[in-house]
Parts: sequence; C-alpha cells; structure tokens
Amino acid sequence: MPVANAKHTVLNPVIPYTGPIPAGLHPGEIVLIQGTVSPDADRFQIDLSSGCSTKPPSDVALHFSPRFKGSPCVMCNSLLQESWGEEETLHQLPYKCGAPFEMLILVQEDVFKVAVNGAHLLDYKHRMPLNRVDTFSISGNVRVHAIGYIPNSAIYSESGDLSLPYRGSILEGLRPGLHITIKGQVSMYPHSFSVNICNNRTENIALHLSPRMKSGVFIRNSYLSGTWGEEERELPFFPFSPGEYFEILILCQPHQFKLAVNGSHLFEFRHRVQDLSSINQLEVMGDVELTDVKVW
Repeated sequence: MPVANAKHTVLNPVIPYTGPIPAGLHPGEIVLIQGTVSPDADRFQIDLSSGCSTKPPSDVALHFSPRFKGSPCVMCNSLLQESWGEEETLHQLPYKCGAPFEMLILVQEDVFKVAVNGAHLLDYKHRMPLNRVDTFSISGNVRVHAIGYIPNSAIYSESGDLSLPYRGSILEGLRPGLHITIKGQVSMYPHSFSVNICNNRTENIALHLSPRMKSGVFIRNSYLSGTWGEEERELPFFPFSPGEYFEILILCQPHQFKLAVNGSHLFEFRHRVQDLSSINQLEVMGDVELTDVKVW
C-alpha cells in the first residue's frame, strides 16, 4: 500500500522509535509498517499503547513480537495496570531475516487484524478501549522505512447492499499496493461463483476468478479486447467448502496479483492488462452470500 494514502507518515525513523498517533486510532483505519528484518534478527516488537511512560509503564493495547530463534513464532499480548495478560502465540512466521516486509494493522471495533506481505496473519481482540491508544513504538532487530496512518476515508467499504450480483467501485482504479478483501459464505449446494476485477465501461476483465465446487477447480483468466486468455488452474489445495465461511484477500503488486484464502497464500496471477488504473470495478456473482467487501 502506498504511504501517499496516509494522513501522517514517519520515514526512516531511528530504532527504537516511539511517537504519537495523530488523533488516535479509529475503526476502519490502518497502521502501515514497511521495513526490513535484520539479517541476524532475534526478535523485534511493535506496541500500540496509551502514552509512553516507563515508570510506571504505559498500558499496551497490542504488543506484537515476531521471534526468530528456537521455535519461530509471533507472540501477542497486552499490558494493563503493569500486568501482562495471557499470551497469544501463533507458530507461524511470515518474516524472514534480511528480507523486506509490509505489515498492515487494520483497526476494527473489537479487533486488530494483522496482515503481512498481503496475507492475513492474525486477529487480536481488544483488551482495552480503543480510544485510549495514542502511541506507536517499534524496537528490536529491524530497520523501518516508513510508518503510515491510513485514514478510514482511504478505504472503500460497501456496507450497504451486498446482494448478488454485486458490483462495487474501485476508486481511482487498480494500483500496486491495493488490497481487496471479500468475505462471505458458500451456499449449501453450490455449483460455482465468480469474481471479476474489471472495467465498468468496457468488457475488459483484468482478473477473472471462478471456483468450481464439484470439480475442485479454481480457474483464473482475463478477458481483453473481446478474447479470453489462457486459463490457469494449478492449485496447492482447494479452499472452499459448501456452507463454509471464507475470506479472500487479493493484493495488487506491480507485476501480478497475489491471492490468499482464509489466511493461506494460494497463487499469483501475472497482469495481462497494460493500464491498471483503467480497472475500476469489482463484481461477485454465483453461489455465495457476501458479508463484507473492502478495497483499501
């Protein structure tokens, strides 16, 4: 996600870094961190807190700490009235020593949703009121290129009619760094459904997605200048089941789309359209029920 969308940006801060979150955090906003893990990293940590006191220590709404040694994991916790709560440990580490990363913390009413490099990583339920969070800190074996605070106005959310066929606008068109999330539930007796990322004035489709339930095939293709391209079907696993909830995350990168379902990376699809900004509509149709759609 480009930091140009941010209401406030900190570039190349000295680590450890602690700074204010302008106007605090609100539901729908995003904290963006772009950086590089140190080649010999042991750990680093990010804290969203209420103030920056050390004696006594400030309350911490979210303590997020990737650990690289021993059994690699991500540990989350909260500090309230000088006491740590129950640790939540995820034995999955999307960071690599010496490698760059982009991390997004999406703020919602009851939870922080964390994504790393375009794939959902974890949810962490709030343990203190969100309106008390006003400070961001990062320390440890990491170099930070940018910290950005993306306002709610930079996120398109179709919170009204989610009936099918669904059509929603991609404001200002596709661009590298743009994320699309589609949440819903597969019908009990499904045949297929489809997602199109397309142009609303022409018939061009930059990305056509079509999971076929009975055959377990997930077709990807494009439709440009009146012609379908070559289908792509290879898949490590089929992620959809009748009656089951799903969450699709699509990340637009400079040369490709990356897609994850329910937090697991599934495939890439290289761009076949030249002008990404001309692609300005999202369509969903078929045997699903939508619960949320966001473009951010």
